Amino acid sequence: MKFKALFFALTALLAMGCANASKKSADEAAVAQEPAEVVVGAARLDQYVPQLKGKRVALLSNHTGMVGDKHSLDLMLENGVNVTTIFSPEHGFRGNADAGEHVSSSVDEATGIPIASLYDGKGNGPAKEVIDSIDVIVCDIQDVGLRYYTYYCTMLRLMDVAAQNGKQFVVLDRPNPNGMYVDGPILDMNYKSGVGMLPIPIVHGMTLGELAKMIVGEGWLKDGRKDLDLTVVPCENYTHQTRYELPVAPSPNLRTMRAIYLYPSTCYFEGTPVSLGRGTDWPFEVYGHPDYKGSDFSFTPRSVPGAKNPPQLDQLCHGVDLREVSYDDAIAGGVNLGYVIDAYNKTGLDDKFFTKFFELLVGRGDIRTMIMEGKSADEIKATWTDDVTRFKAQRKPYLLYAE
Repeated sequence: MKFKALFFALTALLAMGCANASKKSADEAAVAQEPAEVVVGAARLDQYVPQLKGKRVALLSNHTGMVGDKHSLDLMLENGVNVTTIFSPEHGFRGNADAGEHVSSSVDEATGIPIASLYDGKGNGPAKEVIDSIDVIVCDIQDVGLRYYTYYCTMLRLMDVAAQNGKQFVVLDRPNPNGMYVDGPILDMNYKSGVGMLPIPIVHGMTLGELAKMIVGEGWLKDGRKDLDLTVVPCENYTHQTRYELPVAPSPNLRTMRAIYLYPSTCYFEGTPVSLGRGTDWPFEVYGHPDYKGSDFSFTPRSVPGAKNPPQLDQLCHGVDLREVSYDDAIAGGVNLGYVIDAYNKTGLDDKFFTKFFELLVGRGDIRTMIMEGKSADEIKATWTDDVTRFKAQRKPYLLYAE
């Protein structure tokens, strides 16, 4: 009996040990399968600081230029880089100005370095004395991968300046949160504007570093120049299928990842009287209008920091709540004009629904007509299938990361 009891006890212990070992192996396997943390270009100091040492550096950045809890500006200064000028894009260096709001040049209080605003409403670009006082321009800013998101436009302008004046240009690359796919029509250059400067689709699926390489390679700089001295410091552990969650909101009204994933489908309301939630807690996650019919969801836009004078200010808007749309569904929808079509049909505004800004955002002159004629979102999407195929082939030589 004692021997039998001892046998059962040993058997039980052995089984427990095997179970624990199996669990440990499974846990280790799970850990091994977890993707490595993405390292942004700005964090790879050894890849760019030696190149900048002894040079006068201008930094294009804003509040998104963070590496952990430090700004790339501070990292450069700590490592002996002589940053003499800061260039700031739309929303300003601190990222708190309204969309389209003019931002004056100033001085960074923390470092005393002059800030030259590139969004001051004058459109002159950097002053000659500023350009003459620098050797290299460094770009470190978080883009969201949409043709009408203006950070790449600012980068393009500075690339032109660098090429024309023989300055080096360095991009410290960051992931594209909408880098998983390509969608939307290629911009008809007859609609080139401050919200669309390159012949690329609405969702181009590229990082700023990749796009910078394409700008040079395709001769998209002024006068078709290709002689820009360009360096891209790539991210580590990033592919185009990486779901990269932004640690900092890139602009005042893109506050959540859902808003960023819906942005390719909701931004067109900027070219209509319909509110897309500016002045609420859910910008780009709701839409509505006082005349929208058949909805029990409503909201009232207010004047708030980052949306001082939003569309339909202080008006009760009825419409649609998109806050339950899953990330997967938002991404799978790509450029989905279904929301705009829905609002067009349910507001009864007819030819008063669209403004000229709609064409600048969507990048073509025929889509408004298709919506007014009753075409579905899928029918309209089918008209740019060839654009997507052509662009994906065109961009392939410039990709730095696996698709």
